[in-house]
Amino acid sequence: MNALMTQPAILKHMVTVADPTRCRMLRILAQHELTVSELCAVIQLPQSTVSRHLKTLLDDAWVTSRRDGTSRFYSMAGEELADDARGLWNLVAAQLPETDQDDQRLAEVLASRRSKSREFFSSTAAQWDHLRDELYGRTFHCQALLGLLDECWTVGDLGCGSGRVTQLLTPFVRQVVAVDGSSEMLETASERLAGAENVSLRQGELEALPVRDGELDAALAILVLHYVPDPARVLAEAARALKPGGRLLIVDMLPHERDEYQQQMGHVWLGFSEGQISRYLTQAGLGSTRLLPLPPDPDARGPQLFAATARKLTTETQACPYGRHGDGHGERKKMTAGARDV
Repeated sequence: MNALMTQPAILKHMVTVADPTRCRMLRILAQHELTVSELCAVIQLPQSTVSRHLKTLLDDAWVTSRRDGTSRFYSMAGEELADDARGLWNLVAAQLPETDQDDQRLAEVLASRRSKSREFFSSTAAQWDHLRDELYGRTFHCQALLGLLDECWTVGDLGCGSGRVTQLLTPFVRQVVAVDGSSEMLETASERLAGAENVSLRQGELEALPVRDGELDAALAILVLHYVPDPARVLAEAARALKPGGRLLIVDMLPHERDEYQQQMGHVWLGFSEGQISRYLTQAGLGSTRLLPLPPDPDARGPQLFAATARKLTTETQACPYGRHGDGHGERKKMTAGARDV
């Protein structure tokens, strides 16, 4: 009895894979995770038989399972599979006969899954956007796209206000430098960002950013430019703070005629045309400029917005109209399009 209890584990593994049906099942489950009913359809055996073999495979840790709603899916163990079992399976799998019929039935099972999805989308295509918005909200995909940012970046949120955009950025980048001229806004941002260790809140005017030359990999100016007296100077400062090849994103209003905004909300400018923004960016030493109107939000009451992007050119030749902090005595430099993608 003691000898049997202390036998090497590989002997038990050998007993488990000595059954041809269990080997067929392992071969299938090594390719895809399946439910019991799907496995029955592939193996062409009754559920009682498949379940009995599955229990043996589970008991010997050849197979793992997970619950998905009311279903349970089974798959061959991956990293959890013991080294001796993995070596044994490599030997056994190489000797298994061809099982084209199993493979064909497996393909049919997977095709059946796809057909269910296609049937659903065929019947709900016209209502899909509304259904998805009800389930997940209208902006989840916008927030998820932040995952495309480089986790090594330092990003400047210029005119950060209450820190809403900064809060969205912090999980995805190395550091966010959040700048605003209002101490009250920064206090609100500080409360919102409490606990975020990769945020540097700095008070200062956007025409004289408290940011070192080339400190930022990317910079944002979200609904900021229409508040500043000299947008060109602000963008020149943003360019100074960017590394060569660094990116700038501007979101602001297209030209409009709602002059009440100037009295009610302190707006200085009634939006910007594509020509204005392109000129400011070029003067700041930024290139690869793009400006696209954003689709209007049906629930929004304000003017239509645009998004403009540009890249800082590498220092070679081209005049920059403003020096550091916009002193009007910038050194003339030649600029060429940067080769580095940021």
